[in-house]
Amino acid sequence: MAAPSKKVFEVFVSKIPWTVAKKEMRDYFTQFGSVKKCFLPFDKETGFHRGFCWIGFTTEEGLNNALQKDPHVLEGAKLQVQRNRRPFAGQKSNKDSEHD
Repeated sequence: MAAPSKKVFEVFVSKIPWTVAKKEMRDYFTQFGSVKKCFLPFDKETGFHRGFCWIGFTTEEGLNNALQKDPHVLEGAKLQVQRNRRPFAGQKSNKDSEHD
């Protein structure tokens, strides 16, 4: 028997100020719908995040709500939010990206 679909509706967010943390990103995007994951990659050399992230919603409605809002402004900076065109094939374990 096939496992139920665990489809995640993702947006790719760029132009994130270095002062914004993963928790703030997750908190901001929960206004549009239930957030299943937030992956904000860090640069191992600098210790700062790389200025972009993926936000995964549990429903298509959350995704559409996020895409309809413009502009997205966080800490005075305008974020660039777009539909994630390619499935994110990052870490095998989503444990780090799903929980704060």
